[in-house]
Amino acid sequence: MEDLASLELLFPLHVQEGLRIEASLSSRTESTKTRASLLKGVRDNVVVADKPPASTTEGGMNLSTSKHILSTGKPYLLYGTAWKKDDTASLVSQALHAGFRFIDTACQPKHYNEAGVGIGWTQAASDLELERSDIFLQTKYTSVNGQDPNNIPYDKTASLEEQVQQSLEKSLQNLQTDYIDSLVLHSPMKTMDETFRVWKVFESFVANGTVRQLGISNMYDYRAFETLYEGVTIKPSILQNRFHDQTKYDVKLRQICKRHGIKYQSFWTLTAPGNRQAMGSGVWKAMAKEKGLTPQTLLYAYMMSLGHTPLDGSKSVEHMKEDIDLVTRFQNGETVLDEDEITRH
Repeated sequence: MEDLASLELLFPLHVQEGLRIEASLSSRTESTKTRASLLKGVRDNVVVADKPPASTTEGGMNLSTSKHILSTGKPYLLYGTAWKKDDTASLVSQALHAGFRFIDTACQPKHYNEAGVGIGWTQAASDLELERSDIFLQTKYTSVNGQDPNNIPYDKTASLEEQVQQSLEKSLQNLQTDYIDSLVLHSPMKTMDETFRVWKVFESFVANGTVRQLGISNMYDYRAFETLYEGVTIKPSILQNRFHDQTKYDVKLRQICKRHGIKYQSFWTLTAPGNRQAMGSGVWKAMAKEKGLTPQTLLYAYMMSLGHTPLDGSKSVEHMKEDIDLVTRFQNGETVLDEDEITRH
């Protein structure tokens, strides 16, 4: 399957017809009623999520556990929790009730409420009778430079190695777990030497069984990524990057990931300006309708068809259901987009 190099090739019909964005049609806004439902009820200062109807997790395949989904080798979505603040616990619980089983967060209070993720997943697991091993938790170590200077979750005066250790301990506490499925370096350190120092500590977490796999985010220099890959003992399993035109859609990086069996996770998938423009074209919307998708889930389907894992940060119950319906179609073996539909131009 050909992997495409630019937005012009990514959405060829949009470019051929010279269609322009209709911004009002490409945005995904939640209704006031839905938001009120998500925020309903406060018990002991914890927001309690309403459960969606049971039918949202029913269907022709088993979305009950992350282990099952991973065992199929088929695409899935990762629920993103950035910028959800006090709504985090409710939204994470709602996402799990809808069928999500993979959750992304970070030990970075500036942008994430990691403790809220812990409250949300444990609440939903209790409701759904799920075990910890049924849910995939991914978190990140964020350097001092990426933290709010007034709210750093570790001792900024400690050695770099100790900062990484303290961050993981805080994540385990916040997430109410004794292991992490995936630990990601939120961005490269100032120098490659510091990046290797952090990675060495990461490797010790894998060695003692506290962490299952490692990854890195916000690394856009493919040469640096190759240097990291070649220089570490435990290779990265994940690369998580913005997916947009300013980085030329990470074509070289995604080729490296494919060559080494590294999972590419995309964020800004729906919100990057160029991507929104493509989704606003009449042809794109017509194709989505033909496939029984929204313009947004069609873009997710494109990424998933290439073997990538988009982050999905929806705050809307309706959109969560739409997105899990797409995952179900892939898991059931449907070819949502065939090779010709992906590569023609």
